Amino acid sequence: MKTSKRNDTLLKYSKTSKLIGYENYGYLYLLWLLLFFLIPVVVILAYSFLTRNYQGGVDFRFSLHGYKDIVNPSYLVVFLRTIWISLISSVLSIIIAIPVAYQMAFSKWKNVLLLLVIVPFWTNSLIRIYAWIFILGNNGLVNQFLIKLGFVESYVKFIYNNFAVVLVLVYTYLPFAILPLYSSIERLEKHIFEAAMDLGCTKRQVFFKILLPNIRQGIVSSFVFVFIPSIGTYAVPELVGGKDSRLIGNEIARLLTTAKNWPAAAAISSVLLSITIVAVLVFIYGGDKREAR
Repeated sequence: MKTSKRNDTLLKYSKTSKLIGYENYGYLYLLWLLLFFLIPVVVILAYSFLTRNYQGGVDFRFSLHGYKDIVNPSYLVVFLRTIWISLISSVLSIIIAIPVAYQMAFSKWKNVLLLLVIVPFWTNSLIRIYAWIFILGNNGLVNQFLIKLGFVESYVKFIYNNFAVVLVLVYTYLPFAILPLYSSIERLEKHIFEAAMDLGCTKRQVFFKILLPNIRQGIVSSFVFVFIPSIGTYAVPELVGGKDSRLIGNEIARLLTTAKNWPAAAAISSVLLSITIVAVLVFIYGGDKREAR
C-alpha cells in the first residue's frame, strides 16, 4: 500500500512538473509574440492615425489624413496590381508544384528530392534575384542565346516588366507551395489511383476526381503560403520590375523614405495586414469546415 501511494505521488509530481514546463514554454512563446508581433502592429496602427511631419516621422496629434492620402486612383491601381500579380504567382506556383510534389511523394529518392527543394533557402534571396537579372537581362544568357541562333535580331525585353516579377516570385516562393502539397500527397496510398484506373477511370478523371479532392487542404495551404508573402514583397519588383510593375511594398518604402509620409505608409500597412488576416481566417475556417465534413 505504501509503495502504491508513493508511486502515485511520484506520478502526480511528474505530471505536474511536465505541465509547469509546458506552461513556462507557452509563456515564453506569448512573450515573443507580444514583443515582436503585437507591439509592432499596435505601433503601425497608431501611426496611421497620427499627423504627418513633413521632415519625417509623425506629430502626435490625431488625424485621418494618412487614410485620406491613400484613397486615390493611383494607389487603387497599385493595390489591384499587387493582388493580381500575387494571385497569378500563387496559381502558377500551385500548378507547377502539384506534379513536382506527386513525383517526390512516390519516388524512391524522395529524401534527396526534398533536399533539393530546400537547398534554395540556403542562399540569400538577393543573390538569387540578381542571378535572374543576369539570365533575363538585355545582355543576359537568354538574349545572347536567341541572338546567336538567329531567332531575333536584337534583344527581347524579358526583364523590368510584370512578366519578370511573376517569374521571379514563382521561383522564389515555389518551395512554399511544394512542401505542403508533398505532405498531403505522401499520406495517400498509390493503390487508390491504380484501383481507379482498373475501374475504368482515365488519367484525367483520376487527377480531377481522386487526387485533387484528397489534397484540397494542401492546395489551400500552398496558396496561402505563396499569396501572403507575394502581396507584401518589396525586393522582387524593386529589382526586376519596371515603373508599371511597382507593388504596394514599393509604395510603402517610397512613402517612408522619399515622401516622408509615415501615416500614409502605416495606413497602407494596416490595410495589407487586414487583407492578410482575412486570408488566414478564411484558410482556418475553410480547413475546419472541410475537417467537419
